[in-house]
Amino acid sequence: MRENQLRSLWQAGHPATCCWLTIPSAFSAELMAHAGFDSVTIDLQHGLIGYETAVSMLQAISVAPVTPLARVPWNEPGIIMKLLDAGVAGIICPMINSRQEAEAFVGACRYPPHGYRSFGPRRATLYAGADYPVHANDYVLAIAMIETAAALEQLDEILETPGLDAIYVGPADLSISLGVAQRVDQDDPVMVAALDRILQAAQRRGIPAGLHTGSAAYAGRMFAQGWRLATVQTDAAFLEAGAQAVLGHLRGDRTSQRSGPY
Repeated sequence: MRENQLRSLWQAGHPATCCWLTIPSAFSAELMAHAGFDSVTIDLQHGLIGYETAVSMLQAISVAPVTPLARVPWNEPGIIMKLLDAGVAGIICPMINSRQEAEAFVGACRYPPHGYRSFGPRRATLYAGADYPVHANDYVLAIAMIETAAALEQLDEILETPGLDAIYVGPADLSISLGVAQRVDQDDPVMVAALDRILQAAQRRGIPAGLHTGSAAYAGRMFAQGWRLATVQTDAAFLEAGAQAVLGHLRGDRTSQRSGPY
């Protein structure tokens, strides 16, 4: 049985890094998987990636020492089970706003008697091992997103859901829901208080808490506070930032030699 390295890091008390994959390409996924992140998340909620492309990306990722996760479009059992069968080691589920929704999500990730996941781990047994069905309930990570004011009101109840492995904050949606200007690396007092509340509630229950960040500096600050997973940018953001840095340098050199837009 293949080790779920993200789970192992958390059990040892270590923080973990993640890269969000939004480009529908097996090759770009392979590049990011080899970059050194502890985990990568294929995003099927926003962006351009569909199921078949996600499977190809998982195949490309499988040769790298990185934990493959997927964010599903919604709390819908069909796509959750299908991605688990394809070999993801954990599911990040958006917009979990109640204990009932959290229970439904966790149940879709677990085989009976701990859930209602249907049996058919097609590619999962190739990726994780022939004994995957025996260990799947302990292998798969069920990670609920906390990203609304409603979720904050039900936070304690959500965190007490049996089998919930971790929570993950979507700062953009949470900012909007709390009436704060949308941004990733938040320093607004309302959002800072909300993030502190989420982290402390998770820590009291020994549940790892993660969040989306826009910079290594902010991610480092969050790790120092006790957050245990930080997504630092997306594949598309890395590509765009790298191109802009090169062009900015070249355009600066050119403008020192001649006039014109470049």
